[in-house]
Amino acid sequence: MKTFKIAVTLLLVYAMVVAAFEFTLGYFQPEDESTFVITTNDADGRSSDRVLVQNFSGGQLYAAANHWPRAWYYEAIENPKILVTIDGATTEYLATPISAEEHERVNRDNANGIGLMILFGFAPRAFLRLDPA
Repeated sequence: MKTFKIAVTLLLVYAMVVAAFEFTLGYFQPEDESTFVITTNDADGRSSDRVLVQNFSGGQLYAAANHWPRAWYYEAIENPKILVTIDGATTEYLATPISAEEHERVNRDNANGIGLMILFGFAPRAFLRLDPA
């Protein structure tokens, strides 16, 4: 029984660490030269911005949903006309879902280390190819 309580406590502490990390990252949305801003629209036409890391494979830009919160990803699938801002320049793109083979290649080319996977709570990755409109 004591081992069970310890295991549950450790699991809860880990879940709180992941939640705190996700909240902090989502709130502050840090930007640098390796990031871009994606602007998506929900079903009511309200736009929202999200800072994402640039992922490239075969010279093509991809957006990765690495975290459990991923409303922007579902908005981009529903309304694929998005805006991408890189270095202050905003361009219209189409967000395109990718095949399993393409996902494997992009994931391999842009692998997350085990440390990030732990902080992300082992969220499954999903990618969208960003095609210039």
